[in-house]
Amino acid sequence: MLPQFGFSEFLLLAVAALIVVGPKDLPMMMRRIGQFVAKGRKMAREFQSAFDDIARQTELDDLRKEIESLKKDNAVAQAVDDMKSAEKDINEAVMRETPRVEADAKPTAQPAKPEGDPA
Repeated sequence: MLPQFGFSEFLLLAVAALIVVGPKDLPMMMRRIGQFVAKGRKMAREFQSAFDDIARQTELDDLRKEIESLKKDNAVAQAVDDMKSAEKDINEAVMRETPRVEADAKPTAQPAKPEGDPA
């Protein structure tokens, strides 16, 4: 947690720095402190962006794995494959039975007409 500084704390630090460093070197020291803080912030941003990239990559890898598992375990695709297999089996059975019916079929005599039928 960062400490919270008020105006009085900053004023006290400025007076102490003015006494210790002196008025001549104070601007140069403040510039170097600013550069140091800027470098620290830049490193923190790079560090944070690296972690964000790693997290994003991990999420993408997890999504890829999930999509692949859904493709493998897709119930709809499995049902379609089962239906195609059943259709193929039915068609094969029908094709096997149809030639037998035609080959075994013999012309039969006309069925007898009922006596009460004028036609």
